[in-house]
Amino acid sequence: MLITKIKHPRHPLHQLKLELSLVPYICDGCKELGFETCYQCQICNFHLHKECAITSSSFYHRFFKGCEFKFYEESPRLGVRVCDGCWRDVRGFVYQCSHKKAYDLHPPCAKLPKTLAGEEVKLELKENIKSKCLKCQSRSNSNKGPKGWSYVSSCGKYCFHVACVKEMFYEAWEMGYFDQQKSDLDANTSGLAVALHRTVPSKLSSSTEIVQQSGGKAKHYWNMVASVLRLILFAIFDAQCVVSCLKTDSQAY
Repeated sequence: MLITKIKHPRHPLHQLKLELSLVPYICDGCKELGFETCYQCQICNFHLHKECAITSSSFYHRFFKGCEFKFYEESPRLGVRVCDGCWRDVRGFVYQCSHKKAYDLHPPCAKLPKTLAGEEVKLELKENIKSKCLKCQSRSNSNKGPKGWSYVSSCGKYCFHVACVKEMFYEAWEMGYFDQQKSDLDANTSGLAVALHRTVPSKLSSSTEIVQQSGGKAKHYWNMVASVLRLILFAIFDAQCVVSCLKTDSQAY
C-alpha cells in the first residue's frame, strides 16, 4: 500500500506528502539530487526521496555477502565516506555495515533494481564489468580499479556506470537545463537530449564501430543508447519527465 502522508523526525513541523516536485530538488536526507516523486513539505521547501523517507532498520544486499546494513541519519564513522553503489560522497542518510572496512550505500542506491527491461534490451546491475562504460570509456571509474556499480546489457554492448549516469545529469542540471517548470521541460526535450549527448565523450561518436556503420545502423545504435539511458535514469531518479527528455531519434544526437 502506497503511503501518501508521513511524519518524519527530520521535519517535525508538518506532515510530508507524496507529491510531484515540478523542479529538481536536493534530498534533505541523503543530499543527492532528486526528480519528480518525493515526500515534501511545500511550505518549508523540504524534500525526501521515497527511499529516504521510508527506510528499513536493516537489510542485506546481494553484492555484499554476510553484511548487514543498518540505517543511519549520519555515518557513525569519521572521515569521508563514499557510496559503494554510485561512488559519490555520503553526506547524509546512509546504510552502513559493521565491518572494519565498512560499506556504505545511499538509500536510493540500495534499492536499485537488479534488472531493467526495455523493448529491445535487458540490463543487469553488476558489481564488476567486462565491457567499457559508454560515457567514460573505462571498465572502472577510478584509477585504482572498479568502483561503483554498472548496468550492462545482456549482449554486453551497452554499459554505463551508475556513477557516470548520475554525473551526466548533475552536469546537465548545473548547465541549467532543469531550472524550468515541468510544462516547459516537456516543450524543450530536444534541448535536454542535446545536453545529455554533450556529456558523452566525443570519441564514442567517432569510434571505429560507429564510423564503419551505415546511416541506418548508426541511427539504431544511438536509439539503443538512448533506450538504455532511459531505463537507467528511470531506475536512479524515478522521473518520467526526465526520462522523456531522451528521444529515440538519432537526430537528437
